[in-house]
Amino acid sequence: MNTRKTLAGIFTVLLGFGLASFQGKEDDRNFQIAKNLDLFNAIFKELDMFYVDTIKPEEMIQNGVEGMLALTDPYTEYYPEEEVSSLKEMTTGKYGGIGAAIRYYEAKDRIAVVEPTEGMPAAEAGVKAGDIILSVGGKEMVRGNMKPQEFSSKVSEALRGEPGTSFILKVLRPLKNDSTVLEFQITRKNIRTNPIPYYGMVRDSIGYLSLSSFTENSAKDFKKAFIELKQKGAKSLIIDLRDNGGGSLAEAVDIVNLFVPKGKEIVITKGKLKQGQGSFKTQSEPVDTQIPIAVLVNGATASASEIVSGSMQDLDRAVIIGTRTFGKGLVQTIRPLPYNGTLKVTTSKYYIPSGRCIQAIDYAKKNADGSVARIPDSLTHVFHTAAGREVRDGGGIRPDIEVKGDRIPNIVFYLMNDDLIFDYATQYCWDHPALASVDAFKLTDQDYEDFKKLVKSRKFTYDRQSEKVLKNLKEVAEFEGYMDEAAEEFKALEKKLNHNLDRDLDVFAKPIKEYISQEIVTRYFYQRGAVMERLKDDDDLNKAIEVLTDTKQYDQILSAPSGKDK
Repeated sequence: MNTRKTLAGIFTVLLGFGLASFQGKEDDRNFQIAKNLDLFNAIFKELDMFYVDTIKPEEMIQNGVEGMLALTDPYTEYYPEEEVSSLKEMTTGKYGGIGAAIRYYEAKDRIAVVEPTEGMPAAEAGVKAGDIILSVGGKEMVRGNMKPQEFSSKVSEALRGEPGTSFILKVLRPLKNDSTVLEFQITRKNIRTNPIPYYGMVRDSIGYLSLSSFTENSAKDFKKAFIELKQKGAKSLIIDLRDNGGGSLAEAVDIVNLFVPKGKEIVITKGKLKQGQGSFKTQSEPVDTQIPIAVLVNGATASASEIVSGSMQDLDRAVIIGTRTFGKGLVQTIRPLPYNGTLKVTTSKYYIPSGRCIQAIDYAKKNADGSVARIPDSLTHVFHTAAGREVRDGGGIRPDIEVKGDRIPNIVFYLMNDDLIFDYATQYCWDHPALASVDAFKLTDQDYEDFKKLVKSRKFTYDRQSEKVLKNLKEVAEFEGYMDEAAEEFKALEKKLNHNLDRDLDVFAKPIKEYISQEIVTRYFYQRGAVMERLKDDDDLNKAIEVLTDTKQYDQILSAPSGKDK
């Protein structure tokens, strides 16, 4: 027997079997796709023809699409033609309009102006935060049967339009003892959201730069601000990426490029298709590869912000300070659809210089109830920075120095949700037509007493989590037969946890005052004022200043671990 021929024949048979098996699986998958699309189409036709009531085709198909997308991840979204403009605004930071943030205001069942953008048509015309929108271009803006979110979208769409077009905006302005109706003639223009609300010197030679998004040309804005800070004498830099939800991957790479040499690989993307795979390197000569840098992050630092903070950490180029970041290691691509629709679809994962992917949630692995959980630390893997420092994948970027921020008390959420902080800021502006500067502003004890009076006059109440937990505990104790023995203890606990608004407003005065102060300062100095007010008492900022003024500590944090060469 010719053993070689026999083995070759067996190999050929096995290889052929493998190809046939693969082809069989692919054919079966294609059959399943065609079968289920036919079923979906047939079910819709049957409903449309035989269902007792007339169905709304667009609404029903839209719900079907949303159900399908719900099985993917939160970042894969369908935008019908009428919503594509919002997607473009999100990616470019540009739109045609008046430059004002708005939202539903329950007290008047109307839409209120939350914040006009500095230097834009609404602010230039005299529109102020707190103004209630009555009509746009002669069209009354009333809610009717719309949901609040739909109502907000309708008013937003009415305010937007082609640059150069004009209209009359009618608003109701709340005054101290009355309200008055005002009309403004406003000419729309191209609005661009400023990705850098504030930059300046925070200590002698320490520059500070707040970056709020990674929209089109944000790297150019960043470079301009950074060079200006250097001209003012900045010898070190604090980059604030807190609450920055991300944006363009390319803009993130270009910002990192300001601080690292040309030709450095910053991001690799890996996807199912070739289009989802790529390598992103720095393309230009840097501005400064030596300046000490601290990057501030928190739980809302995500996506492109994590590319910047994570790559700067992997390259030992900056000290990361704050709390663990969000953990979004996914990349989305824009795909055109029929009838001018658009699909934003996740096509790949990204990996930063150490080789790690910081995605915190595996959306392919869902619990029985449809929920998803973060990857536990025990299942993450160790990677190493350029100097040999240990870093981990999964679960976002872990700061080099963790500064635990104060948790927002439950009462603050309800005060904001009920517009009490918003209304008090409007009231404050009645009595204070102008503020000299952000630095000169301070909320006094008397101001806070006035706020407390407003809260009490509205008969404010809120759900306390402790009361809910206690109620649940009592129900469990009764069910398991412990209530008789623990009755006295429960009574004592109920007495201590009794709802006391005066006490809560005093106990949580510090965080409440901080939110009131930021809301007030924003009315006079817009977003730059809000950032400056936040920096007055900022643990993350103080820690960054401490590290940047201590060269030995800074170098030690970024150095190779003992026994390892850099």
